[in-house]
Amino acid sequence: MANYLLTGTAGFIAFRVASFLLEAGHSVYGVDNMNDAYDIRLKDYRLDSLRLLPGFHFLKLDIADRAAIDAMADWLPGEVVGVINLAARAGVRTSLTDPWVYLDTNMTGTLNLLELCRRKDIQKLVLASTSSLYAEVSEPPFKETDDSDHPLQPYAASKKGAEAMAHAYHHLYDIDVTVLRYFTVYGPAGRPDMVMFRFCQWIAEGRPVIVNGDGEQSRGFTYLDDIARGTIQALKPVGYEIINLGGHEVITINHLIRMLEERIGKPAHVKHQPFHLADVHTNQADVTRAKALLGWTPQVDLAEGVTHLVEWYMRERAWASQVDTP
Repeated sequence: MANYLLTGTAGFIAFRVASFLLEAGHSVYGVDNMNDAYDIRLKDYRLDSLRLLPGFHFLKLDIADRAAIDAMADWLPGEVVGVINLAARAGVRTSLTDPWVYLDTNMTGTLNLLELCRRKDIQKLVLASTSSLYAEVSEPPFKETDDSDHPLQPYAASKKGAEAMAHAYHHLYDIDVTVLRYFTVYGPAGRPDMVMFRFCQWIAEGRPVIVNGDGEQSRGFTYLDDIARGTIQALKPVGYEIINLGGHEVITINHLIRMLEERIGKPAHVKHQPFHLADVHTNQADVTRAKALLGWTPQVDLAEGVTHLVEWYMRERAWASQVDTP
C-alpha cells in the first residue's frame, strides 16, 4: 500500500478522495489550514469522518506559508508516491473582494508543494484547476485546447498561474503532473456557496431561492464520487497533461430547481436578481481526454446524485439548515 499527501483534506472533493484511498488500504497524510472561507461546520464534519478511518494522518498548516515546506518534509514518511493538491481558495465572486488570498493559496501554495516534490523526490503531482479558465470565448463543450489565456476573475487567473508553475517544474525537474480542470461538482456535504447546497437548503427551509438572471443559464454537473474516482485515476503517469473532469450532464438552473422541489416535496420561492458579471452563461465539459488518458467514465447520473444530496441534507438537517449560505 502507498503513502499519499493530500492537501485541503477537509475540503469537499478532497475528503472523498481521502475516503476512497483509505478504504483501499492506503495511508493518507492530510493537510488543511481549516480556514473560514465558508462555514467551518462542514469542514469539521468531513474531517471528523476521516479521523475514524485507519491510515489517516492530519497536520493543520497553511500551504501558502513557505515554512510549510520544511514542516511537511519532516512530517511525511520516507516514501510518498504522490501529492494531490486540492487545497485552494475557490469561487469566482469572492475572488473579487480578496484576490490576494487567492494568489497566496492557489499560486504560492502550489509552488511550495512543487518545491516539496523536488526536495523529497516525489515524482507525481495532481493539481486541481478550474473550468472557469475557459471564460466564454469558446463554444461549449469546452476542450482542453480551447483558449484559457483570458481569465475573467482573479480566481481563474490564480489557477492559470498554478498550471504554468507546475509546467515549469515538470520541465526542470521531470515531475509528472496531471492538471484537473474541475467543472461543477455536487454531492453530500458540499460547499455552501455552490448552487446545489444553497438551493437544497433554501427550498427545504422555505427561504427565498436567489437566482441571478432568468435561470436559463446552464451548468454541467458531476457527482462527487465520480470526481473523486477520477482524481485518483489521475495519479497515473502522464508527463504533463491538462484534463477536464466533470461537467458531463448539463441542465439549466430552472430545471435543477424543479428536480429539488420534487425530491424535497416543497415549492421553491424564487427571487430573481440581475445576472452577475463574474458568472458564465454555460459551463459544459468535453471529457474525451479524461476517458482516453485516465479511463474515466461517470457512473452516477444526475437524478440519482440529486437524490443522494437531498437524503443527506434531510439526515443532517438539524445542523445543515444552520450553515451559512452566502
